[in-house]
Amino acid sequence: MTSYADLEREIDRGTRPEMLRGWVLDVLGDVADGRRPVRAVRHPLGFTCLPVERDGPDGICVHAWPADPTPVRPTTSTMHSHSWDLLSHVLHGTVRNELIEVDDAPADPAWRIYEVHSLGEVDEMAATDRLVTAMTATVETHSAGDSYALRAGGFHTSEVDAGEPAVTVALGRTTPGACDLSLGAVDGRSHRVRRDRCDAAETARMAREIARLVARG
Repeated sequence: MTSYADLEREIDRGTRPEMLRGWVLDVLGDVADGRRPVRAVRHPLGFTCLPVERDGPDGICVHAWPADPTPVRPTTSTMHSHSWDLLSHVLHGTVRNELIEVDDAPADPAWRIYEVHSLGEVDEMAATDRLVTAMTATVETHSAGDSYALRAGGFHTSEVDAGEPAVTVALGRTTPGACDLSLGAVDGRSHRVRRDRCDAAETARMAREIARLVARG
């Protein structure tokens, strides 16, 4: 059985992309056939997440952006940061990461920082007192066969072009004491957002569709 450490090592080395592809295809086959009890989640930021494994602070997911996504209308914005270090490998398509520089600006802010506390399918978006400005620092584009890392606490957006699906295998390692964050309206208030978890039949259908993309490379 392939572990988090095995995948991390292969992504870091970049010497056996076929191993990563084969592992993901095996996992997707198990999900599609009901041998792995996973339920897909439609993320508010526009992609589908298959939470494949969780072991303490370590998690493995398959992320898929559809060719024809529904419009993304987050209650805050698409600019966010993770409470975990992300290591990701692109299996199909192209992912564009916009790295955001955030500076405190209590006198003339553009955004308020919201803490995201997740419990099951519900995200509690807690408005904080921290007011900031944000500007693009770097734009990175990663295509099939590429790997990339995003550090915990680094604000960014991740997007694909319309009509161009993408699939990644994503490894996340939680940083103790860190919190997921999002940039939202200065005059916004705390609120809740419910994620859309798919049933078994829909998850199986999605797994088959994602597997076809991964097989194409």
